[in-house]
Amino acid sequence: MKATTSHTSSHDPTVSFDPQTLCRLIGIDFSSPEAFVSSLPFSGQDSTAGIENELQTVVEGDSRSVDLPCFIRESNYYKNTLKRARAGDNDRTLPESLKNYIEKNSGNIWENSWVRFDKDRITPYANHIFNQDLLADKKRPEAGRRSDAEHFFIKHTGSDGNDVQQIRIPVSYLLKLSLSDLISRDDDTPSVIKVTGESLMHHYLNDNTSPEMFSFHTVGHEKDRSLGEAVASEAMKRFLLTQLLTLHANHAFGLSDNGQTVITYFSAHPPVRQKQLNEVISDGFYRELFMSPCLSGWDKGEDKKTYMGLCHRVLSRSQLNAVSKLKDAGIITRNLVVLPNTSNISLANNGTHVSLGSRKLSALLADKRSGFTDRHEKHVGDLVIKITEHFLPLFVNTYSAAPYRMDYTDFHPEKILAFLPHELDYTHLRMIWRRWKKKAALKIFGKTVTPLGPLFIDKILRRIFGLKGDLVPDFRLIDYFACLMGTEESPLLNGVPGNDTRLKKDLADMGVFDTRMPLYLLYRMRKHADMGFSGFEGRYYSMFESFGEDLAQSVNLQMLITALSYQYILSGEVTHADIADDPFTESERRQIFFGTAIGIPTFYIHKDSRNHFLRRILEHVDRTRKSRRYPGYIRVYNTEYMRGLVRVLKEDGRELIVCLGLEKTVADLEKRIEDKNRHSVAAKLTKGALSRLPSNGRCRVTEPMNVQADHFNSAAESYYRDDLRLRQIAESLAHLKDDFHTLDLWVHYRDTTYRDALDTILDNETPVDFIERITPGFGTDGPAHADIMKLAKLLILSIHLDIRKSESSKTRKAQLALALTE
Repeated sequence: MKATTSHTSSHDPTVSFDPQTLCRLIGIDFSSPEAFVSSLPFSGQDSTAGIENELQTVVEGDSRSVDLPCFIRESNYYKNTLKRARAGDNDRTLPESLKNYIEKNSGNIWENSWVRFDKDRITPYANHIFNQDLLADKKRPEAGRRSDAEHFFIKHTGSDGNDVQQIRIPVSYLLKLSLSDLISRDDDTPSVIKVTGESLMHHYLNDNTSPEMFSFHTVGHEKDRSLGEAVASEAMKRFLLTQLLTLHANHAFGLSDNGQTVITYFSAHPPVRQKQLNEVISDGFYRELFMSPCLSGWDKGEDKKTYMGLCHRVLSRSQLNAVSKLKDAGIITRNLVVLPNTSNISLANNGTHVSLGSRKLSALLADKRSGFTDRHEKHVGDLVIKITEHFLPLFVNTYSAAPYRMDYTDFHPEKILAFLPHELDYTHLRMIWRRWKKKAALKIFGKTVTPLGPLFIDKILRRIFGLKGDLVPDFRLIDYFACLMGTEESPLLNGVPGNDTRLKKDLADMGVFDTRMPLYLLYRMRKHADMGFSGFEGRYYSMFESFGEDLAQSVNLQMLITALSYQYILSGEVTHADIADDPFTESERRQIFFGTAIGIPTFYIHKDSRNHFLRRILEHVDRTRKSRRYPGYIRVYNTEYMRGLVRVLKEDGRELIVCLGLEKTVADLEKRIEDKNRHSVAAKLTKGALSRLPSNGRCRVTEPMNVQADHFNSAAESYYRDDLRLRQIAESLAHLKDDFHTLDLWVHYRDTTYRDALDTILDNETPVDFIERITPGFGTDGPAHADIMKLAKLLILSIHLDIRKSESSKTRKAQLALALTE
């Protein structure tokens, strides 16, 4: 499909966006098809990548030892609730629910609890770091401490009867404090490990609810491994270091000895018990319990904490406003509704964000003489996002997932559809809701019946008619505000600078968003002026089962699709005019993504769609037909659409696949689509959750619909916390063992710095022998504390070597990128 170039009147007429001009500015080589694709942004060795992970945390222990139940029990909120209930001013079930949450926790697992420990358990250096992070402004120490500094200290009566001052912090900050303690606990710790450890501390953020950590260094496409493999390598080491920091804190800070064993792991959606607690507390008390204080990552942490409170209030209000949209859409047809809680819990979800950068584009934007400006970046970047969104269903459930069981009683549209009314047009919203109800088999005597509202009635209906609900393959993408839909007057992706500001103003006026928050997108541009590099961030990843198999291949696929988007644009095949910017057209392509996350088998595209690029894709899709239910629409099977996307990749991206060496990635993608029950991440995580359920007689449960929703979801959390965490630790240790072979070579032949450091850490033991010796301990009670510290130091040494290699590579490739643009 060859399209003509269009210009938008609001563009600066002095800036040209035609493909010929863009190709000249970017330095595209037309001497051969191979030279053309090799010179594209994000092709060849042009891509760099970084990743941000969010982890789930729990503290294991009884309700008298762990901070969360203690804090609730001691809070004025709990005491006032009891008093009002006794006076008859409150429903008596409210304090009873809080009491049950505290006292009826058979597993002694407390999600997102803070921890408390004696102040004298940390080293003087760690205490120094803590005091620095308590400053109101880290750049102005003379301004003193934060106004809430005393919130992080409590008095505790010790065994000798004396009061002891304890530190009270969230686990997300505990990780940074643990790292500062680990590198300063021994006097003989090599300086290279101390200096590197200090730099790594800044990569552990105390944001939102869960710990956030981002890449210790960016990685690039290398000769001996793909970009995805390099990303996975860095992610495995960072995950393993996080596990070691958790174990170190449990030992060194006396947490385990005092009934507070911390566990960190990957889990995508908010825990079941935290959701239950959220239903019976106010939004203000929820923020006090679970919103992190932003001690690490910002100079003015208290301002960031206030901002995160704003985000929580805005999202809570936004979901309430979605109810009126559902009524306007005709989905809510009766006055009896179950209002969403005034405290929205979606900020407690945990995803993975993968950012890709282009060395070539970054060099051009840094050079004011290049002629390639931020206006070109915006024009092309918006179009890349629009093209890429058509391919995003390839990632959902195949490489990333978050399976979740919905009970029949959950199927209130005002709750289960979450933020979808703000993300999709009414037409597509109604289509998704009708097909979701059909998938969940909510029928009584042939008629679809959603829950009526009163819980006791809905439970009776569920039991009598055997209504089981549904399994959603990636519930995080439905339960979270994943993206925002533009308005008729303010499209977001039309390539015009400032369109995001105008859209935020429109959405704020409608009560959907706040102008102070960044706009949510599935694939978000990373502007050079803001980030120091030019690229894109993929925000659609939930959970991976394996770093090497899932994360690595998904990053490769993300790079391929991004490079292919530039190929379409710079060859003149696709322009903004080919993908209209009205809300309906935007919603039309995104409905496929959300339907895939829900597991809906079909979707509908208007035969006269204004999305010419989507119509081109449909030419490669089999088994489409005119819809009998929706005149003027074409019915498309989701699986066939995925197969069609693969055909497009293989046909249009043939040279790119060869150039990037991604033949195995495409083959892996086909395998996951064709045999999803064996190879998709959604299937693997579902099977893992089922493995944690007790046997039903002699037979183990093999179908998630044959078990109650809360039992499946709890089993999934247990699987992520134990089995999957240990499997990912084992994968990371195996990778590190291979990496230590390289370190051995470096030590023996090249650099005395590493040899001296190893001699200090290990006693006549090679790194490979050491890791083989301690690996079995991770499957039981964990290695000895001394070995944990040794492994952490060795890991930091390995990371230092990676950073050194990365910086050397970046310097060489930056010079190459600059030379190519001249």
